[in-house]
Amino acid sequence: MTTIAATKPSPPAIGFFERYLTVWVGLCIVAGIALGQLLPGLSKAVGGMEVARVNVPVGLLIWVMIIPMLLKIDFGALGQVASHWRGIGVTLFINWAVKPFSMALLGWIFIRHFFAPLLPADQLDSYVAGLILLAAAPCTAMVFVWSQLCKGDPYFTLSQVALNDAIMVIAFAPVVALLLGLSSIAVPWDTLLVSVGLYIVVPVILSQLWRKALLRQGTAHFERVAARLGPFSIVALLMTLVLLFAFQGQAILEQPIVIALLAVPIFIQVVLNSGLAYVLNRKLGVKHCVAGPSALIGASNFFELAVATAISLFGFESGAALATVVGVLIEVPVMLAVVAVVNRTQGWYEAGQPMRTD
Repeated sequence: MTTIAATKPSPPAIGFFERYLTVWVGLCIVAGIALGQLLPGLSKAVGGMEVARVNVPVGLLIWVMIIPMLLKIDFGALGQVASHWRGIGVTLFINWAVKPFSMALLGWIFIRHFFAPLLPADQLDSYVAGLILLAAAPCTAMVFVWSQLCKGDPYFTLSQVALNDAIMVIAFAPVVALLLGLSSIAVPWDTLLVSVGLYIVVPVILSQLWRKALLRQGTAHFERVAARLGPFSIVALLMTLVLLFAFQGQAILEQPIVIALLAVPIFIQVVLNSGLAYVLNRKLGVKHCVAGPSALIGASNFFELAVATAISLFGFESGAALATVVGVLIEVPVMLAVVAVVNRTQGWYEAGQPMRTD
């Protein structure tokens, strides 16, 4: 999370807000529903503050949410990709060739078939779209925490995240458009491209300019500022969720089981993709300290981007927005479970394995 040039990135510990993220999301559900029921005019007024189909308050909150995360990414780490090419190859395969497509398949199986009788018929396509958005971009910030918890190689993690972010600028919109089209969901290309520009391209540019300015004052100064910005990112996420649930409150009160049903394909996707990445790394003789973060990066999602894009494309009241929020709800407990499995199976992973240098 510091410059990659000469020092080892400092390992982050999972913070108070991050550790109890599921609890905070649960409280946001309660607060948002209460706000929507008690002050419906206020939530509607906030929802109406749009410019070119982009909600201004949410757009600002998303920037506060995303920029501190991107600030930690050193694109200079791309120079180290070659030294971890097997592990990075596995993660790229999972992130871009498996995860989005497997999620689209799971959405089709569970949302349009198994659970269809239990869900509102007019939202089925929207739920599938939200799941696709959730899986179409790999996680940026939290993977540093997951990597540290499984004793992952910090250089691999940094170079992998930097590479994924660079690819995301180009690949996110085409992958989303392709899968929405294959799922027979109309693709508003203009809104999708605006979302990519607002929530990926502009934040990446701003964060990297800010990063360079901070690093000119020293690595210690940069780390202090980055640490102070962390809580702002979480608070902005929680405020966005309160607004979203203010709009979703009536639908949730009428069908509270919807959140549990949407969690099923998300949970299965995490298990399948993390397991596949872990096994592929073992088959290729990749070190455990690389295989662990590879599996975790392969399974986790950039839910902040997914929430922002879902709101821009489909609106606050859409099933797509709700589906992305379910990803936020289960992110921490599910990923901590994956960390535990990776740590406890290290002996099995390394048993009789010909280790290579990468």
